[in-house]
Amino acid sequence: MAWFSRKDKNISPDVVKKDIPGGLWIKCPSCSEIQYKPELEKSFNVCRHCKYHFRMAPEIYFELLIDPKSTKDLFTEVGSIDSLNFVAEKKYSDQLKIAKEKTGKSDAISCAEGKIDGKKIILGVMNFSFIGGSMGSAVGEVISRCIDRAGNKKIPFILICSSGGARMQESALSLMQLAKTSSKLAKFHNDGGLYIPILTDPTTGGVTASFGMLGDVILAEPGALIGFAGPRVIKQTIGEDLPEGFQTSEFLLEKGFVDHIVSRDKMKFKISSLIDFLS
Repeated sequence: MAWFSRKDKNISPDVVKKDIPGGLWIKCPSCSEIQYKPELEKSFNVCRHCKYHFRMAPEIYFELLIDPKSTKDLFTEVGSIDSLNFVAEKKYSDQLKIAKEKTGKSDAISCAEGKIDGKKIILGVMNFSFIGGSMGSAVGEVISRCIDRAGNKKIPFILICSSGGARMQESALSLMQLAKTSSKLAKFHNDGGLYIPILTDPTTGGVTASFGMLGDVILAEPGALIGFAGPRVIKQTIGEDLPEGFQTSEFLLEKGFVDHIVSRDKMKFKISSLIDFLS
């Protein structure tokens, strides 16, 4: 079959492909649109098609909410230790080391003193990338210190919640933080302090059972999963199908557990307005 033979022997069958950097694209889990990450970050990780709120790193929340050049980091030296020598599939000490290297943070919360529209506040942001944002003794200690500082300075405390709940690797030491933070907030409230938690996806377990639901005004991002036990666990326990949208922020707003659902582009204005109205 001479007609099928290649006449030009210098043509290479190999196609030279350009190297395309990985990690530049992400698929929206809500509308399935492919998002270009640099553009997504410009909109504070909100899908331009369906307004789905992707999870966001603490530093981006600080950029979103705090006035430029007004941030003072707080309690960065506080971090968890493996006091129980806990071992499951991995050593807890190894999990802490990996999480610190991955996030560059000492634990699952970052806090700073700053200003929102010129008004002094303390802002805490939980980090789901650090062992699922779980609350151990260090997280409870940092939140407690923030509450004390806000009380002493007579300024509001704002907390972005994102957590799978109590950190099981610390056993009862983790569960103690529910009572510790709740009692601190009770005193803060009695002294006239303003506390606003913002529930993001996901806010579950011990965080929901404590400081997540103890705000003077409770805000939530659209579509956030909020609850104590997960929907699958509840369904298996009661043996019934759950209502549509169960444990979403919209469902909780309808039932009265959340006061306002606020998108990220309006979050700073909403917090600033609440401070003006309630302070």
